[in-house]
Amino acid sequence: MAEEILDSVRSKYGAVAESTLSNNHAGVKAVAEAFGYSAEELTSIPAEANMGLSCGNPTATAHLRPGEVVVDLGSGGGLDVFLAAKMVGEKGRAIGIDMTPAMIERARAGAEAGGYTNVEFYQSTIDSIPLPDASVDCVISNCVLNLAPDKPAVFREIARVLKPGGRLAVSDIALKAELPEAVARSMAAYVGCIGGAVKIDDYRTGLLAAGFDHVEIVDSGADLNAYASVENQSGCCSPAMDEGSCCTPAPDTQSATLHEVLSDLLRKYDVNAAAASVKVYATKPKVTTVAPAPCCGSNCCS
Repeated sequence: MAEEILDSVRSKYGAVAESTLSNNHAGVKAVAEAFGYSAEELTSIPAEANMGLSCGNPTATAHLRPGEVVVDLGSGGGLDVFLAAKMVGEKGRAIGIDMTPAMIERARAGAEAGGYTNVEFYQSTIDSIPLPDASVDCVISNCVLNLAPDKPAVFREIARVLKPGGRLAVSDIALKAELPEAVARSMAAYVGCIGGAVKIDDYRTGLLAAGFDHVEIVDSGADLNAYASVENQSGCCSPAMDEGSCCTPAPDTQSATLHEVLSDLLRKYDVNAAAASVKVYATKPKVTTVAPAPCCGSNCCS
């Protein structure tokens, strides 16, 4: 089942990456702005980095500082990586991890075109991050952790790569209540960022179990129907502006069928009643050393 989910997600987002959707399309820009990006932020990065796949703006809550190493899980076209790169500066590094080859290709092209010298992109699933232990100051992610079949494994990997005292700043979809059965059982809803979401309390419990402390999960109050407010848009996919984009119906592809089903589900159900765009913040405890007891008396000194 997990492999089926990954294949579906990879296929869907690969189609998005191969489309011409970008910040130059009014609908794509509107979706990003609805979830917290400013017009200035969106125009400061390569237009192709934004495909309207966000559910928040994690760089706004990550408190990034010059010289830090930041990793974006599920980096897509590099939207948050490019924003983070400006914040950490030339002495810092912004690293993107994505399992979809077409997304990596698109992000690297954007980095080259934009002249970014402090960014890197690696193809990998987010439950197996190709970075050393304790090598990262901050991990960010944007509407991606809900797509992971094995979320505890992802939480453990994040904790592994973070330095002691490092932090996690994520925008994601989480559940306030049970999803309607038709939505919960739909693969289209899963790859559309809804069906794979877990309850907010389970999200918090999972992070604590992975070793994080000071876990905060806040409902942003954003309207998830913003995805469907633009003509031809369904789920996490941006408006289809040209033939061959991820939302353009193609009778012989499974991807188009998934979008059609998801669009139908969103018309039937108010997902805001059960799901929410959340801001997640957590820290990895600092390593503390216990000082030796002071030497006193004849029992501890020879």
